[in-house]
Amino acid sequence: MRRIGRGALVALLAAAALSAAHSQSLRPTPISQPAATFGPFSGVARQGTLLLGTAPAGTTQLTLDGAPIEMARDGRFLIAFDRDAGPHAALVATLADGRSVTKDFDVAPGEWRLERLDRVARTPVPDAEFERRRPPELEQIKAARALRSDADGWRQRFIWPATGRISGLFGAQRIYRGEPGAYHGGVDIAKPTGSPVVAPADGVVILAAPSPFTLEGNLLMIDHGMGLNSAFLHLSQIEVRVGDHIRQGQEIGRVGATGRASGPHLHWAMMWQGRRIDPMRVAGAMN
Repeated sequence: MRRIGRGALVALLAAAALSAAHSQSLRPTPISQPAATFGPFSGVARQGTLLLGTAPAGTTQLTLDGAPIEMARDGRFLIAFDRDAGPHAALVATLADGRSVTKDFDVAPGEWRLERLDRVARTPVPDAEFERRRPPELEQIKAARALRSDADGWRQRFIWPATGRISGLFGAQRIYRGEPGAYHGGVDIAKPTGSPVVAPADGVVILAAPSPFTLEGNLLMIDHGMGLNSAFLHLSQIEVRVGDHIRQGQEIGRVGATGRASGPHLHWAMMWQGRRIDPMRVAGAMN
């Protein structure tokens, strides 16, 4: 066996170390990906509220509790929490590189006006005419809400379609001997018949009832885009037609008492992708 001198051994070890260092330098340096986050949200997560947000850069899909959400090209989007929404919700953004970003919401409970009638039973009165007419009306409303337009009203700060005394609150509900009745799905504004009603935001008319509905009377519905729509009930007159593009503040009808109404008023209801929301929280304080 040939012996290697001390000097030769040192040279061999140095060469091996140099080779290892060179090999290490040839390996690609991992590129750290920037953190992806949602932009700030308008408002607070609460039952009956609507929030506007911005998706993380590179988002290709959005879901809220597993349901898909529409998103504009600039990443802006809407989410809303129903009057009876649960205490938690998860918003998930899927990015082009396969990553996902989750925003968890703790949904605060709403404060609804509840009236308990412990001595009164809930006894709906059968009405053959109502039972005959109601299904086709509901189908028209359902079909209208399924329509989508290119309206950008959802981006605007909403205004009140009419101003006056608030005579009915969103979410109000009667409890008959422990059995809850249907809650009030909008806000009522008491005004004299013939008072003007204006569009709270830009939109496209998706329903203008050709004749009064049994409950809603003369019903008008406007799509504001991104699955958000407004309904105006009990009108004495409708001044726009299906397909019309409406501008915020434009007169669209007149207050009335058509349908099942105890007096002249405007019932304004709002919905986002099947979730009922409180118009008062969208429009803010009435001036």
